[in-house]
Amino acid sequence: MRLPLPLLLLGAWVVSGSLADRVSLSATAPQMDEEEKYSAHMPTHLRCDACKAVAYQMWKYLEKAEAKLHPGDSWERQELSESVYTDVLDRSCSQDWQDYGVQEVNHVNRLTGPGLSEEPGLSIKVMIRGGPWPNRLSKTCLQYLGEFGEERIYEAHRQGQETLEALLCGGSQGACSEEAPVPREEL
Repeated sequence: MRLPLPLLLLGAWVVSGSLADRVSLSATAPQMDEEEKYSAHMPTHLRCDACKAVAYQMWKYLEKAEAKLHPGDSWERQELSESVYTDVLDRSCSQDWQDYGVQEVNHVNRLTGPGLSEEPGLSIKVMIRGGPWPNRLSKTCLQYLGEFGEERIYEAHRQGQETLEALLCGGSQGACSEEAPVPREEL
């Protein structure tokens, strides 16, 4: 006896979707402290994530600008003029940053969005976007432009995404260094 294809597929679903195979998933919104909710600056414990997000966005914007200079299959990237890379970096900082937000990972709030690593595993995650995060990321980006300068940032970009991230986030006082300031304790 041959079963019609829809019934055959339904039977396969019932077998593989048995109660023993099901996993219970739940999600809650991250609980934010006063600094995360109301401070004008990026909270200390999120500065490494913010730095990586900024480095990724700068790299992405510069890559797109270089790609426009050499459409087609040219493998060698053309160098941008100073006026162009300065404008591109300014635009990377003034973007809306709406793809970023905060989510709880292993009972710790983390910044999440493009260029930031995802935690592996089967789970449902709740991310809080908007609010103070876009403004904080824009300010962080502008801070790095002022601290390192467009020329130095572009030179690091030309050496690769990892070099750009190391320039902005590494070093003994960088946001991702082990010597970076630790989050304050709750009183």
